[in-house]
Formats: sequence, C-alpha cells, structure tokens
Amino acid sequence: MFGTSGVRGAVGDDVTASLALSVGRALGSEGYDTVVVGRDVRESGPMLEQALTAGLRETGADVVRVGTHPTPTVARAAGWFDADASVVVTASHNPSSDNGLKLWTESGRAFGADERDAVARRVEQGDYDLAAWDEVGGQRQRAIGDRHREALRESVDLSEPCSVVVDVGNGTGRITADVLTDLGCTVSTLNGQRDGRFPGRPSEPTEATCHALETHVAETDADLGIAHDGDADRMMAVDDDGEFVEGDSLLALFGREAAAEGELIAVPVNTSLAVDDAVNSVGADVVRTRVGDVYVAEACAEPAVVFGGEPSGAWIWGDETPCPDGPLAACKLVELVSKRGPLSELVAATDTYPLRRESIEVNDKARVLERVEASVRDEYDDIDDRDGVRVATDDGWFLVRASGTQPLVRVTAEARTEANADGLFDDAIDRVEAARAIVEA
Repeated sequence: MFGTSGVRGAVGDDVTASLALSVGRALGSEGYDTVVVGRDVRESGPMLEQALTAGLRETGADVVRVGTHPTPTVARAAGWFDADASVVVTASHNPSSDNGLKLWTESGRAFGADERDAVARRVEQGDYDLAAWDEVGGQRQRAIGDRHREALRESVDLSEPCSVVVDVGNGTGRITADVLTDLGCTVSTLNGQRDGRFPGRPSEPTEATCHALETHVAETDADLGIAHDGDADRMMAVDDDGEFVEGDSLLALFGREAAAEGELIAVPVNTSLAVDDAVNSVGADVVRTRVGDVYVAEACAEPAVVFGGEPSGAWIWGDETPCPDGPLAACKLVELVSKRGPLSELVAATDTYPLRRESIEVNDKARVLERVEASVRDEYDDIDDRDGVRVATDDGWFLVRASGTQPLVRVTAEARTEANADGLFDDAIDRVEAARAIVEA
C-alpha cells in the first residue's frame, strides 16, 4: 500500500474516500490518540481529509485540523500540539488527478517500515478497534500561525539580501516568498495563486517544467530562482543565468556546506560521484541509502550524519527537522549564495561526470534482478544490493534497479571519463538483456 513516500495514486481508483477512512481507522487502532491533519491544494483534498478524520475519530482518536499548508509545516506541527502523529493529504509532485496520504511521527519523521506495515496490515485485514458511541474522538480546528515561518527565519543568516524569484507552482509554497521577504530579499513570484489543478505548470519542478522560471530569472537581475512542487517538500533551483541546476549539483553544494571533516551526508544509491568528490574535499564522506526520502531521513537520524538529500529535490537537515523541507532548503540556498557568490559560479566549480540512463521493459522485474545480481557477483567485489544492484569500480558505478510503479528495470551508469561510462553502461545493459532473455524464454 505504501510507496517510498506514503500512499499515492489516482483518485477514484487507487486512492478513495474508503481508503482514507480505513487509514484513519488503522492509525487510531494502532494507538495514535491525537493526530494532526492537514492537506495540500488538490481539489479532492477536502473529501479525503473528511474521510480520514472520520476514521480516526471512529476509533476514539482526537483530531487537530490545521487546514492547507506545506507538508513540512504539517509534519512539524505534531510536535507543536503534542500529537502522536500527523497526516498530510497530498500527492506531492504528482498530477492533479492524483492524491494520497503522508504519515509522520510525533518528531516529524516519516513513518518507518514497521509503522507503515502495521497500518497496512490493519487496512488489508479490516482489523480496527472502533470506539463505543460515547467514546468517539473529538476534533478541533487550530491555526498553525507563523511557527514554521519563524523557524525558517532563525535557521539562516544572510550576508546580504538577494533578489529571488519563487515559482510556487500553484501549491502551498508561498511561505518561501514570505520568509525571504522577511529577511530583506527582493522577491517576486510565479504561479502564486493556489489552484489544485496546477494550471501554471506541472507540479513536479524539473528542467522541462520550469521554463517560465528560467526565462524570468534570465531576463531580470535576479540572483536565483526557486521552484516548489505542490506540497513544497521539494525544492529545485535556477541560477543567475537562468539555467536549471541539476539535483546532483545542489546535493554537492548543500553537502559540502553542511559537512565538516569526519562527518557524513546521506544520499541514495543513484547519486552522482560529484557529490562524493565535493564532500571528500572537506574531509567528509557519504553514506548511501535506498532511493526514497524516507530512507535518507532514517540515515539522517544517525549522529554522524549532518545532512541528507535526493537529487529529485528532497533536502533534510536533521538538526532542524527530520522531514524534507522545501522552504528550508530554499532559505539555505539563498544563504549560500549570499555568502559564497553567484549560484552559476558555485555550480561551475562543481564537477560533473558522464551519466547514462535507460529503462528496459521486462515481465518479471524480481527474477531479472536476481540473475543480474548473480552475474555481477562473479566479477565484481564492491556490490550494494539494498536497492537493486549497484556495482562500484575505481572510476565509476552502475545501478540496475526495478521501477516501483512500472514493468521496467532502470539502468544508470556514471564514470569520470566518457569511455568508462560507456563501458559500464554497456556492461549493465548486456546483463539485463541476458537475464531478460532467460527469464522470458
């Protein structure tokens, strides 16, 4: 039921009011007695929120409804109200036709595997502890106010104000523009009106969807552009020349700034070698996780890990909050530019290496991966099997990983030279094709 970031899918098909009701019942039955509930701007949100709330109350749990806010705001709110958990009705960066549920512990950490499994088991088995008629839970509406905004202001110290364009993406990320304005920055916004249909651009902030932001920054004197997804847990950026900044470059910049000698940053297995090189330059190192911000967040709970991130735009400073916080990342990036100089120059000074990617359609992902893993163990020593099969060599790596949503095996390879990148990529492709031929024979 749970993917790498909560429950998510098409409304009326994968995600229904019945499912939201069941998740609420399951949470209450698992002993979450007080739960904060919020949502993003999607038009199906009120329906799902009401169903979720009904399920919680039906088991005797009390609900604190906080309204429409960014996911990181609602995740933080569990601690503000001494609640046992918080739930955000959101599909994050997915299309407007989707919705879902993200579940957070009282500390603001995403539900771990055991917690997710317990909820899923109750939903699958219909195992609920429903309250008597006179013991149903209550609900109250509470304004979160400016607590997140105040926390963000306190988290950064700008050397000088910057000029920033914030593409809110019709979602909940206005807080970024508000905080940067509080800090003295000159701020303009794109797609600032909340609209769950996401008319301004697709919700996911990628190079393909951020052309308006790139153009606006390039044609003005702005120092950088910020782009959020629908629930503002993600943040991507455009530099002062109007060029989209790749996620690996942002990860390298954030990691190098956050880590000192002997410290670690957490990154998923599909992260570029450029990140290793950036943090190694300050005497720090990386620890790799499965793909998914929940796994990065779990690694960030370790004492030596000072920062974690995913190239897709999820950034976690564990000493601030254990959830991906797009507005916090935006403020940290503006602080970096104010202290270190133009973003275009910072990116140019970060190494990039040849990267190859391809997806191969297969009928049985698990069996194909089993055969690929068996074949590489005969020839390679440095193998990571936490999320697919990642093989590291002296000059590069390749990753063979099953898609979480499609009948595809994804192949990625990177090296410090074009020739080695091609060689690793061809090796990985050949192994997948050979395994598919045997499995599908």
